[in-house]
Amino acid sequence: MRTLIHKLKEAVAGTDFLLLLLCLSASVFGIVMVYSATRPAMAEGETFPRDARAMILAVGLGVMIALVVSLVDYHFISRLFPFIGAVCILLMGLLFFIGVGPAERPDAKTWIKVPGTSFFFQPSELLKIGFIITFGMHLELVRDKLDRLFHLALLLLHAAVPAGLVLLSGDMGSALVFLFMAAVMLFCAGVKLRWFFLGGGILLAAAPFIWRFVFDSIQKDRILGLIYPDLYPDVMMQQNRGMRAITSGGLTGQGLFHGALTQIDNAIPEAENDMILTCIGEELGLVGCAAALLLLLAIVWRVVAVGRKSRTDGTAIMCYGFAAMLAFQTVVNVGMCLMLLPVVGITLPFFSAGGSSNLCVYIGVGLILSIYRFDREKAAVNFRMTNQTAFSEY
Repeated sequence: MRTLIHKLKEAVAGTDFLLLLLCLSASVFGIVMVYSATRPAMAEGETFPRDARAMILAVGLGVMIALVVSLVDYHFISRLFPFIGAVCILLMGLLFFIGVGPAERPDAKTWIKVPGTSFFFQPSELLKIGFIITFGMHLELVRDKLDRLFHLALLLLHAAVPAGLVLLSGDMGSALVFLFMAAVMLFCAGVKLRWFFLGGGILLAAAPFIWRFVFDSIQKDRILGLIYPDLYPDVMMQQNRGMRAITSGGLTGQGLFHGALTQIDNAIPEAENDMILTCIGEELGLVGCAAALLLLLAIVWRVVAVGRKSRTDGTAIMCYGFAAMLAFQTVVNVGMCLMLLPVVGITLPFFSAGGSSNLCVYIGVGLILSIYRFDREKAAVNFRMTNQTAFSEY
């Protein structure tokens, strides 16, 4: 019994409660806003919107998985990186055989229906976490050879495979997330700046080819719509209404559950998902938007802080990769809602509806919690009676 109590105390003492509290606060905030955004679409007799129920289930399951993962030594998780990568790639491969797309984009095969349920799973969300682990381990294994062209080429191929699979499935937004994560992780690993300048030059030179052969007509129209909004009224309708909702909220908003556009079914398409910030802005105003973004900034800061205290390069790079994922998705999502960037289907972490994204982001949180528990630096403490040095957490 004493042994069990001791182990429970150790488990509690080794948990990063600050990170967990920040994530849970963001999720609760997000669930309330998703509930508000989906209330108008409730069927007769329904007491709670389906999207909000799915989000609560995903967050609850995700937190439990995160706590379990946090108790598993990251060394064990890291050793499984070939298996983790294979499973993630296999799930992505299934999309090309049994994948389904949303009603407005039937050509985008990004979801797999969970057998026996009404739920759908998006493998690209799990692939993001798998990529953080496998790419972090790859960088750790070749950390002394990063300036060699052969190893750099292998790293680029490693990043190109998941990004390419996601792009082929029709998910341009997630493909961009992978490229950004890879760039940040390569930079943090110590890859020289000249390689980034070279890569940027190649991308600029390839821009006409990418525009012609990679972007589809919808993606091109969304980009052109930002430049010539009057010529693409239908394409820009979602962003125009979202921007109107945000600006109408003013400083403190129109009141929770009282947004003029938010409380009209489908007035702002995907208000509970990609455009959740428009709901926050309309109903809670600038104050609500600032609170949401400050929560996300605090989460990113905390993940980076865990990485900085890691004793190994590999785990630090994993932390930076996860932070890069959260930061990039936040910046792009906000840019979409403010009409600064085209709509590319990127959710706001912890806030947008979506079972897959919320579940998988907590799996990533579990990895960070494991690194916090098992890989923090220790500060030396001298014991006077024994005149020996031990280590304690700080």
